[in-house]
Amino acid sequence: MRALRLINMFYPKIIQGGMGVGVSNWVLARAVSIAGQLGVVSGTALDIVLTRRLQSGDPDGHVRRAFDHFPFPDIARRVWEQYFVEGGIPKGQPFKAVPMMTAAPHQSILELHTLANFVEVFLAKAGHAGAVGINFLEKIQMPTLSCIFGAMLAGVDSILMGAGIPRAIPGVLDLFSKGEPAKLKLDVLGATPEQEYSVSFDPKTFCGGEAPALKRPNFLAIISSATLALTLARKSTGKVDGFIVEGETAGGHNAPPRGIMQLSEKGEPIYGARDIPDLKKIAEIGLPFWLAGSYGAPGKLAEAIQLGAVGVQVGTAFAFCEESGVAPEIKTQVIESALAGNLCVTTDPLASPTGFPFKVLNVEGSVSCQAVYTNRVRVCDLGYLRHPYRKEDGTLGYRCPAEVVSNYVRKGGHENDVNGRKCVCNGLFATIGLGQTLPGGKIEPPLLTAGDDVVNLKRFLKPGAKTYTAQDVLDALLA
Repeated sequence: MRALRLINMFYPKIIQGGMGVGVSNWVLARAVSIAGQLGVVSGTALDIVLTRRLQSGDPDGHVRRAFDHFPFPDIARRVWEQYFVEGGIPKGQPFKAVPMMTAAPHQSILELHTLANFVEVFLAKAGHAGAVGINFLEKIQMPTLSCIFGAMLAGVDSILMGAGIPRAIPGVLDLFSKGEPAKLKLDVLGATPEQEYSVSFDPKTFCGGEAPALKRPNFLAIISSATLALTLARKSTGKVDGFIVEGETAGGHNAPPRGIMQLSEKGEPIYGARDIPDLKKIAEIGLPFWLAGSYGAPGKLAEAIQLGAVGVQVGTAFAFCEESGVAPEIKTQVIESALAGNLCVTTDPLASPTGFPFKVLNVEGSVSCQAVYTNRVRVCDLGYLRHPYRKEDGTLGYRCPAEVVSNYVRKGGHENDVNGRKCVCNGLFATIGLGQTLPGGKIEPPLLTAGDDVVNLKRFLKPGAKTYTAQDVLDALLA
């Protein structure tokens, strides 16, 4: 089995990052995969992405095409009937709510998550033989199992996961490939050592009695230190197939600095020598690795290979190309600002409810503007970054530092924890043009994330051009 996995392992020079909610969509991943590299779709909140695409009318019929290939047509039919709106919902009408995930979800929620991940991977893989991966966050635990199973039903080639220590995921892939049930331990605030909370998923139950044998995808752990790499290689429940070594200049969530958090005069986390990953020790583990974080420039691929890496992962450069899911008007705004030299990225230690530092791209009209942030009415109606916590009776509750302050405090949270927290969920949906309509007709403001390298987007623009493609990025990186 080990030899088979090594034969099947795909070693691309470039991995396209799995960014945000719907930024790394199937269109982008497919374009990169067709070009011979590893295209990656974001696996975050795909249930909401899917239902909002359906409520927007599925204008090009792509969702319908994927639904027709889902191996459980009754599930696809139920979801279609519940959410599809011919011609799309009228302007000013809010999207229909989707029930938030819990540790004991209704079967219909599991079906929706499974179907949504199948759809995104199926569309990314359709019509070519290239490899496609999907990216998940370890911190978002409750929907993980059903999402992984849906991606595997579509034949996903690689699972990428960071923002935590995903030791259990390789074993989950082994079990699902054989149609066996899996369980995932939940991190629960206030849980005592003798208490264990978990979520489970049984492919046989989901499939109605007999689960298909599925290809076991490669598992690539996104890490920031040799210590974590060694821990995952030695103590994971199954085989780790490689690492993506991500530095603090990468977009999205960053690993916190080691030791006590210290902030600069600008309020950003201070990273030091201890935070530089020891690539020699990582190489000694004997698994392939890719470098990420400001590796989107010509010559950086060769530099990474000289350092022992197989290649690089690049996100920000792809985030604003024509194929990405970022709304066109926002891409234009960001590219014009990059050309004018007035883009600014902040590593915000408070923005994300996860507690991880989060890269925020400061753009006019987004929640990075203090006035926009202050005037936005706090709400937690998507719930992907809620924290499970133990109630006095032992049952689970859920709270988010970005929700209404009084609700958060009523659930046992500390009022100091809410300062500066931003609704990442709603902000990221607005970034891809699927923001919720609020009372009065306003749309949720966007929240943009990007790596430090966003200031150099002009390197991908041809003379006189104001947009660029995924192929333009690949050409520049491989030059």
